[in-house]
Amino acid sequence: MSGSKYLLLALPSSVARSNDPEDAFTALIGAISTSLNKHDASIYRFPIPEFKIGTLDALVLQADELAKLDANVEGAVAKVADVLRSTVGEGEAERHKTVNDKPVGNYLQHFSWNKVKYRSDKSIAQLLDSLQKEVISLDNDIKTKYSAYQQIKSNLVSVQRKQTGNLSTKSLAPILKQSDFVPPSEYLQTHLIAVPKQLERDWLKSYETLSPMVVPRSSREIQRDSEFILYSCVVFKKHGAEFATKARAAKFTPREFTWSEGAAEADEKEARDVEAHERRLYGETLRLARTGYSDLFQAWVHVKALRVFVESVLRYGLPLEFVSAIIQVRPPTFVIIPLG
Repeated sequence: MSGSKYLLLALPSSVARSNDPEDAFTALIGAISTSLNKHDASIYRFPIPEFKIGTLDALVLQADELAKLDANVEGAVAKVADVLRSTVGEGEAERHKTVNDKPVGNYLQHFSWNKVKYRSDKSIAQLLDSLQKEVISLDNDIKTKYSAYQQIKSNLVSVQRKQTGNLSTKSLAPILKQSDFVPPSEYLQTHLIAVPKQLERDWLKSYETLSPMVVPRSSREIQRDSEFILYSCVVFKKHGAEFATKARAAKFTPREFTWSEGAAEADEKEARDVEAHERRLYGETLRLARTGYSDLFQAWVHVKALRVFVESVLRYGLPLEFVSAIIQVRPPTFVIIPLG
């Protein structure tokens, strides 16, 4: 629908001298052709069934409710469009914004009331209720799925950071050996500290005094990268928390790690599992967003059709003698203009 603006119009049949809807539609085509270049606008029929009409008070109330629902559905359509953009990117998203796998414009230009889904023999109040429930359900389903996808994307970023980050963030499992740790002890524990390269001298000068009961000359370099050096040192357990706090305050990064056989393999398995989960949720989110966009857009147009009907009855009165049309103007939005 990009590049085009669609206007819904309802005119009384009396705009034609014969009072015939066909003649009224022909008159509308003539009026549009006279005022706009044929390349600037196209007009199409927009057939609306005759619905059960209640009291005037009920119609006035329904007109207000339809206006609110119209805004709500428009918001839901915009949100699912945002989900598509976030999931597949700006350019690719446009390709997925279709109705029943066809361009939106095609649906609008060949609109037909869905009598199976929205039975026209129901009252306007019943149709309103059905549309409201459908929109809320679709909106909630998409929100829930998208939220789950965002969470797994965040998890994937964390897992990838563990594999590819620097020594202050990446997994240490592939780096460490059992010999890097003191043997299991009731009193001693090994601390791992990522030291910024520019603070290496500060570490070597100060680590023994960061807390009481640090084992002298226990610091050992394990590995270095372009930003950090991973050191180990041995501290008495009862002062371990204080040591870590003081190290952090000195701009060193304590790394928590408990040695276990198979830790590296466990990290690799976690990464594979999270990647597989992310791929699966990506596909599910995209499919739901595509179908959600299609269903919500159709619901939106049906809400607009109901608005045209209700507002036309309120404006033109009974009997029901009006013709409705949709005009594509280049270029966009979507408004209702009942004309008299």
